[in-house]
Amino acid sequence: MEVEKYSKELDIAVRVVHMACSLCQRVQKGFVSTDSEQVKSKDDDSLVTMADYSVQATVSWMLSESFGSQNVSIVAEEDVQTLSRADSTGLLAAVVDTVNKCLAEAPKYGLTSPTKTLGTSQILEVISRCNSAGGAKGRHWVLDPVDGTLGFVRGDQYAVALALIEDGKVVIGVLGCPNYPMKKELLSYHYQYHQTMSKLSPPAINMWEKGCVMHAIKGSGEAWIQPLINGEDKLQWPSSATQIRVSSIDDPALATSCEPVEKANSNHSFTEGLAHSVGLRTKPLRVYSMVKYAAIARGDAEIFMKFARSGYKEKIWDHAAGVLIVEEAGGVVTDAGGHPLDFSKGIYLEGLDRGIIACSGATLHEKIISAVYASWDSSNL
Repeated sequence: MEVEKYSKELDIAVRVVHMACSLCQRVQKGFVSTDSEQVKSKDDDSLVTMADYSVQATVSWMLSESFGSQNVSIVAEEDVQTLSRADSTGLLAAVVDTVNKCLAEAPKYGLTSPTKTLGTSQILEVISRCNSAGGAKGRHWVLDPVDGTLGFVRGDQYAVALALIEDGKVVIGVLGCPNYPMKKELLSYHYQYHQTMSKLSPPAINMWEKGCVMHAIKGSGEAWIQPLINGEDKLQWPSSATQIRVSSIDDPALATSCEPVEKANSNHSFTEGLAHSVGLRTKPLRVYSMVKYAAIARGDAEIFMKFARSGYKEKIWDHAAGVLIVEEAGGVVTDAGGHPLDFSKGIYLEGLDRGIIACSGATLHEKIISAVYASWDSSNL
């Protein structure tokens, strides 16, 4: 895989994700979870916030400007139906304002701002442009504007995830984690609670990092992390990057696993049984969003297992960026049958065998796959 081949795409994607994270931080800071104008319920009852729509509009506009809208195919989570409803006028106005403020900061990241303010119809148009169905041919950008909306609303972990798929393979992964803490132990604590506590007793320097952006190109064998540059910083582009590697722990008794916080679409009891049979002794980190992949790539955890409840279909935008970053950092990600994840079949991970298993190395991975086969028949999945 020629790393140079994707250098422009990676460069733009990383800058755009920094912009999107800055936008999210600003919205989260002023966010009141009871504000019905800012949180709309989608048909599937998942929370959608002003940040989701604003990030999607910002990323869509920047990618189209950088590569030409006729060349850009974007697969993304949100559509404009909810935003176009009569009772969403306040939300839509807030999105328009947020997007324009964010785009005005583009020069800080070495990108170009629009020549004039984008109007409501333009914003709706750039959001609805993200309606590609992906597939096995051509290039498709895959965006999850705010992965872990519940984490976002609660002031906890969430991620902005952008990947590029070419001919069915993920070739670029960028993951922005605005609340990623410097210390691994803080990952499993409620972020807002600790921020409140740290205001009461001043924390040690660097206890709270302002977040980070991780990125990788397929085949490079390298994954990188940068501290977040946000709109309020004096810092401007470029942001220095440091290489990250997965943890070298391969003894299950010493390994830390991550699992989803939400029980709605994952089977915690099967994961617990599996952890026990493999010999995992450390209490799992319950982490919102694709930050679980970030934790493995950075060496803060060794295992992420997710077994969906019957009928739930995994979507490509929830995994593409994170999977590539873990793999290039030296980790292994497959389904529970040991097969690579297939991103070529549209918006869902079709043909997924039972669940997803991400590990820091092959030894742990093999032990877990074996345990899945041993435990499966006696489970109630």
